[in-house]
Amino acid sequence: MRDLPLRLRVFLFFCLLGAGIVAVAALALWLGYRQLAVPEALSAFVTVGIVVVFGVLGLILAVWLLFDRHVSKPIEALAAHLRVRAHSDVAQPIDEGAARYLGDLAPAASAIHRKLCSTSETIEEQTARLTREKEQLLRILSDIPLAVILVSADHRIVLYDGQAAALMEREGTPRLRALIFDYLDKESIQPTLDKMAKTDVPRSTIAVTGRSGAIYLGHVRRFAGWAGYTLMLEPLEAEAARPFTYDFGLLEAPQSSELRETALRDLTYVIFDSETTGLNPDRDRVVQLAAVRVVNGRIVAGEVFDTLVRPGRKIPAQSTKVHRIDDAMVKGAPRFKAVCRDFHQFCEGAVIVAHNAPFDTAFLYRQAERLDIDFDHPVLDTVHLSAAVFGGSAEHTLDAICDRLEIEIDPSLRHTALGDAQATAEAFVKMIAVLEARGIRTFGDVQAEARKHSRILKNVE
Repeated sequence: MRDLPLRLRVFLFFCLLGAGIVAVAALALWLGYRQLAVPEALSAFVTVGIVVVFGVLGLILAVWLLFDRHVSKPIEALAAHLRVRAHSDVAQPIDEGAARYLGDLAPAASAIHRKLCSTSETIEEQTARLTREKEQLLRILSDIPLAVILVSADHRIVLYDGQAAALMEREGTPRLRALIFDYLDKESIQPTLDKMAKTDVPRSTIAVTGRSGAIYLGHVRRFAGWAGYTLMLEPLEAEAARPFTYDFGLLEAPQSSELRETALRDLTYVIFDSETTGLNPDRDRVVQLAAVRVVNGRIVAGEVFDTLVRPGRKIPAQSTKVHRIDDAMVKGAPRFKAVCRDFHQFCEGAVIVAHNAPFDTAFLYRQAERLDIDFDHPVLDTVHLSAAVFGGSAEHTLDAICDRLEIEIDPSLRHTALGDAQATAEAFVKMIAVLEARGIRTFGDVQAEARKHSRILKNVE
């Protein structure tokens, strides 16, 4: 059967269905005929009706189950694998055996994938060359003895170096796409910008007041056409390292006033995970909270939230076996009240993402009720996204998703908040590319798709 063409197998499938219906009808007629000899002739027709109805329904159900197992699910899985390989860097060969009853479809898809992989090798070489050149340029720029912050026309941070990060840490949490006025006083920046616009001067000295009251001296340079400006301020530590955190795509990223209409790549995401004393949000406590930020569809390496939390109760031994956090480790850690406030600031203006989000967000919401903060951020769940990408019948644990997307999780980091958050973020970025290829491009689109899979959160780790 495996060597027969797909169309012939489908034809034989329907021949089998027809033959089965004929056989069921013949059996029903035979049973009815046997009862014609008795006075209750009506019972013969009743028997015929019952046998035909339930027999045909049973036969169709059995055939549907076979069709679903050997045709529908393999096609769904094959389509998901093709999308993932076409729109991410997954190079794992397609499992042709999973679609062995689909004729030449799986081998043909595998051949296309091999061709794409051979083509991508040349692209990777060119990308590696450009990356080396970019790193060399950044090393040259890092020798400039200034704290550098690049700001878009709408006053959002596009780039900052290590010196600027230290400055921003004094005033808050360093974040791409955050308003510069979250760190520096607007009244000490805007008048200088207005004066430069009136006099058409591209550069000016400036004295800037931080939110903490600190004074920073330096220069401001505007771009042609007022596409943005650069703040160059005196560094806090002249000899400190200056790694750059940036995303130049933010200079041109359109901002939609309506969240549902905003493109997925134009949103900022905070992907987080927590480790707890147990699995009951009403009774248990957080012992570790970690998160990474995704801006413009990529993980921002320098923007990480990671802290142990003092739970105010003993950590059960069975929980320690999972996340390897014991009472001694959290003895000097901050309480969740303070952590929650800091994390709320880290999430400002972002969509919150987690794997099995209802569990992790329950701890945040419960603590927020006791504070004057509100976690009203939109939430996405990578379980739902996985179902949209790989189909509802696939396995949606974090390990299964990472395995399909060729994301390696260091065993020493698995079941740590930062390790799981990083893995979830990598999976999220890859799945976003696949969703976009399917035409799911806005936040409203992904919400609608997620609602189709709202029942699959049970038994997902």
